[in-house]
Amino acid sequence: MPEPDRTELQRIAQLVEVNRDRLQALEQQVRNLEGIKLEQEHALDALQSISQDGAKGAMIPLGAGVQLVADIPPDGGAVIDIGSRIQAEKTREEAAQILGKRNEELTGIMDSLRNEYEELERHVVELATKFNDAVGEARPPEETTNQTKESKDSPAIRRPRRKRGTELTLDD
Repeated sequence: MPEPDRTELQRIAQLVEVNRDRLQALEQQVRNLEGIKLEQEHALDALQSISQDGAKGAMIPLGAGVQLVADIPPDGGAVIDIGSRIQAEKTREEAAQILGKRNEELTGIMDSLRNEYEELERHVVELATKFNDAVGEARPPEETTNQTKESKDSPAIRRPRRKRGTELTLDD
């Protein structure tokens, strides 16, 4: 194989690997965002489930299976992160609106990441096809026919069989 063809094949193979790594990174980002979105949806559902009249004996999860029992007054608000780790007390309705807006933004980001993933995946398929075509063209026809003959002439590989009585049963 001439040197320029070999370097071109190596370059294509490297591009395929780099782009596959990028695909995995994008997939991980989407999974992380889906987790965040799910958490926000649960918080939104919890906020919206509180009656306008408040709630007596509401159980507020702290994590690790621990919950606090608390009374929520009718005019009780919620403390929400408004950005840069700054938290502010808002009404329950305002907090729900903020969470809804965040989820809409997350959905948009996730859609754009999925579109980028699909484009990158198409590009990887094109590169892989180009690589396979180049390898096929670089191989002389005699080499491929010799390989076919060798594969037909070689006997099938036999797997050793187990002796009777050596297999485990449910009684063992």
